[in-house]
Amino acid sequence: MPGSTPGSTRTMGMLTVGTLVAVSAYSVALGSNGWLWFGWVLVGLITVGMVVARDS
Repeated sequence: MPGSTPGSTRTMGMLTVGTLVAVSAYSVALGSNGWLWFGWVLVGLITVGMVVARDS
């Protein structure tokens, strides 16, 4: 995102990793849920977009 700061990108990265851990734990404990994985992919794509926008 234009104007994103390194701190916000780092926070988004930590959110992405935390979400991956939570979705993985949920899948192990209660079974896989496609919507949760879809949401995680979206969060990951947004994070990648922020990194690319910051570097350009």
